[in-house]
Amino acid sequence: MEQDRLFDSLRDMQFVPSKAEDDIWMRDKGDHYEYISVYVDDLAIASRHAMGIIEELEKGQGFKLKGTGPITYHLGCDYKRDKDGTLAMGPVRYIERMAEGYERTYGTRPKLTYRSPLEPNDHPEIDDTPLLEVDSIKQDQSMIGALQWCVTLGRIDIHSAVTTMSSFNAAPRQAHLERVKRMYGYLYKMRYGYNRVRTKQPGDYSDVPRLNYEWSHCFRILQRHRRETKGCTYSKKKRRHTYSVL
Repeated sequence: MEQDRLFDSLRDMQFVPSKAEDDIWMRDKGDHYEYISVYVDDLAIASRHAMGIIEELEKGQGFKLKGTGPITYHLGCDYKRDKDGTLAMGPVRYIERMAEGYERTYGTRPKLTYRSPLEPNDHPEIDDTPLLEVDSIKQDQSMIGALQWCVTLGRIDIHSAVTTMSSFNAAPRQAHLERVKRMYGYLYKMRYGYNRVRTKQPGDYSDVPRLNYEWSHCFRILQRHRRETKGCTYSKKKRRHTYSVL
């Protein structure tokens, strides 16, 4: 198989699979490591000399690679560089495609009025609206799957809400589907949220501005929601939260 040939070639190039994830290959360069992430036939290379690795694969190992160059899109996630060179990643185009699919199903784009994935103090586990029909169940499950992939791509701000709603996948109710639609609306409104990768030593962030985000409020709502759904509620004094993207 072609993938077996790739793995043999990576071993010839002195790469070894990570003990934590077999599809992440690494090579010790003395003062740093080089990494290659393999997903079927898609490769993502992290290296100071990525083009050198590409040349090894093409000329040394005989592979024909397409679309080589600085990473801009991979497995649904967009990548870009800020003005200061910081790598930013977020599923912007994937979310836009989710909105297009939503429009094909429901005739309109998701609402942009939501500032949190779920309502504060929401308890979907006690919802008693009618159960969904088979076709609607499939829609609900498909939408939950897309939201789960967004979490995988770094949108941790919806993680708690997605986990909560996916627990009803076997027998979702009408109001559960409405909550999932709300999560689509929130995500579409906040689709330009990025994770940023900074490689300075810990504590050396004096030049990084502290930013206020709307979704810092969302994090507090989700934390409270998780406590309340577990039957343990308590409140803290309101205070201004700041959030640094690292």
